[in-house]
Amino acid sequence: MRWLAFLAALLWAAALGAQEAPDPRLTRAADEVTLAYVITGDADVDAASEAGLRGLSQVLTQRTTVEPGPPVGIDPDSDDLSLLTFLYWPVTESQPAPSPQAYVRMNHFLRSGGMILFDTRDGDIAGLGGPDGSAALQRLAAPLDIPPLAPIPADHVLTRTFYLLKDFPGRYQGNPVWAEAPPAGVEAAEGVPFRNLNDGVSPVIIGGNAWAEAWAVDQGGLPMFSIGAGFDAEHQREMANRFGVNLVMYVLTGNYKSDQVHVPALLERLRGEEMSQ
Repeated sequence: MRWLAFLAALLWAAALGAQEAPDPRLTRAADEVTLAYVITGDADVDAASEAGLRGLSQVLTQRTTVEPGPPVGIDPDSDDLSLLTFLYWPVTESQPAPSPQAYVRMNHFLRSGGMILFDTRDGDIAGLGGPDGSAALQRLAAPLDIPPLAPIPADHVLTRTFYLLKDFPGRYQGNPVWAEAPPAGVEAAEGVPFRNLNDGVSPVIIGGNAWAEAWAVDQGGLPMFSIGAGFDAEHQREMANRFGVNLVMYVLTGNYKSDQVHVPALLERLRGEEMSQ
């Protein structure tokens, strides 16, 4: 029997040795509040996602105390999501659905305070009426534990986490953006213009405004995609960047994964801006 115990010990040691070390990309992502995107397998879409999160990271670094590292592409079937906070998921018709085990990890990610921004990128198509408008989105998101959704109301915290916003444009605009539905019967307290809609962060945001393409910049920092027309184009791009800033601030300050080191500095900066106005 001793040789059986010895063999079991050898097999156990081999199994431990075979375990992969933590992915340095994801370790860095946790340390640097890195923004991540789902790799779809479509080279153009994946390149736009990377460029978009690179542009948004630059805007965050320039305008806030959050300084994300370079964006990272994620394969849900093999990558550990527990080190992430924000995941941009561009929806394509051809991308395969993740494995059942990947959905287990993604549901844990959502329950632990993470957020997925689903972008169907079809906001230029008339008649986009809701989060069920894309068959590909339904197929990809069906196994996720997503709460009831509703169009984001005018008094949602996303309209005021950093900038005051009335819309959430990307490369396209004017389409509804969906988040966790507010509890029934919630009313604003007397003298307070906003309702307390949710205790934490909506685990998903869904829309079709092609945000990554609006945020995308090349290695020289120049926009990569046309957006809007004439003078309105740059205004729309600016509003898209502001939405991106609000979104990341919403994720970071609304759940336990917040980098508390940044919060006092952020509040101090906001107080300074108010005094200078």
